[in-house]
Amino acid sequence: MTRNMSPKKVEMPNQDPQLRARNFEEVALGYTQEMAMEEAARCLQCKHKPCVDGCPVRIDIPAFIHEIAQGKMEEAFLVLNRDSALPAVCGRVCPQETQCEQRCVRAIKGEAVGIGRLERYAADWHRESACEVPPKPEANGHKVAVVGAGPGGLTAAGELARMGYAVTVFEALHLPGGVLSYGIPEFRLPKDIVMAEVEALKRLGVVICLNTVIGKTLTIDELLEMHFEAVFIASGAGLPRFMGIPGESLKGVYSANEYLTRINLMKAYEKDSLTPIMHGKRVAVVGGGNVAMDAARCARRLGAEEVHIVYRRGMKELPARLEEVHHAQEEGITFRMLTNPIRVLGDEKGWVRGLECVRMTLGEKDASGRARPVEEAGSNYELAADVVIIAIGTSSNPLIRLTTPGLETDRWGGIVVNGADGLTSREKVYAGGDVVTGSATVILAMGAGKDAARAIDRMIREKAE
Repeated sequence: MTRNMSPKKVEMPNQDPQLRARNFEEVALGYTQEMAMEEAARCLQCKHKPCVDGCPVRIDIPAFIHEIAQGKMEEAFLVLNRDSALPAVCGRVCPQETQCEQRCVRAIKGEAVGIGRLERYAADWHRESACEVPPKPEANGHKVAVVGAGPGGLTAAGELARMGYAVTVFEALHLPGGVLSYGIPEFRLPKDIVMAEVEALKRLGVVICLNTVIGKTLTIDELLEMHFEAVFIASGAGLPRFMGIPGESLKGVYSANEYLTRINLMKAYEKDSLTPIMHGKRVAVVGGGNVAMDAARCARRLGAEEVHIVYRRGMKELPARLEEVHHAQEEGITFRMLTNPIRVLGDEKGWVRGLECVRMTLGEKDASGRARPVEEAGSNYELAADVVIIAIGTSSNPLIRLTTPGLETDRWGGIVVNGADGLTSREKVYAGGDVVTGSATVILAMGAGKDAARAIDRMIREKAE
């Protein structure tokens, strides 16, 4: 194999910005085999594997890339699948630039190897090539319950199923996937890919019970009474936060959660959709994370003539992925930095007509290490908008903690766990992902699911000895 010493990644083909801003088809078109092999040849196959240290699920990154470089795509997928239950998802939505690719030696004097792009390619190749289905693991006679069919729950379920456990996942919604289904738009993560990953878990023997709200349909204690030997809570953080400013109850104000759920889960963008949603002409999205980018880009695809990201810090402080910011800019989204809304303005009929905003400057660093935004006196101005979307974060739904005696939570409502294994204050009850940390990334939730699955296995095996 000839090493590719180009300092730049093989470019990912994308839809033209002017076209994609009017459709919900996937933006990134993926590598061809030739592109994938060329990019894989950039990997130096470092013996100390720094990229692996940056991966929350510890994929053997050099090993799967080596297989791609050799043209052995199924072998590459099998390496991935040893450590990741959702490689096609991770290849699309993980922030590789702050994790595995940040540690890549090639990034010292150029661009990192396109690890995420290669992960996506190997997973897509496997899905599209009708390879043999691996045999179902031999049952070990033990049962585990998982609460939530999002990335953390699905990862834990997959890990446990491979060990021989009978795993049942309880999901509140009518489709599995969690944030992968209701939160991330089709143009970033097609839902047929999510469902394909779920089907692969079902072939391992994982049972998924939909429309089951733990804390209402069943409680955690009732699951334990049903002879599940452990419960892993991965119910996420789906409760939206608002700013607490005047006017947030006006018609035309959405939480990003509601807005994206109507679009992603209920297909509000389709012409014949039964789910109503406002197609505003001028839309303001408050927030600077990936969720804010998703909401803004969805609004653009629904026909908005103007879409504004309103964020109280500067461009350097934006928490969203650089790729998502770049795509949003290409699609005509306007970024109003150092701007903070203080009131939602309404008309005489109770509909949104705009935002009253103030300009900000950056002061001393706060506890998070970021420069604290400070209001400029007398800088108030109005931003016209007929739809306002609040995307400033989420917290966990209190239903589980309110119905589970002895379950310790923190002041934000997150479940408290004992270290990386995810054990809670309740015996046999584990938790991980956003329900513990608050809103975070898909791959961090997956890492928590993987760690908890291994801790559950240790606990059950120790009790059986």
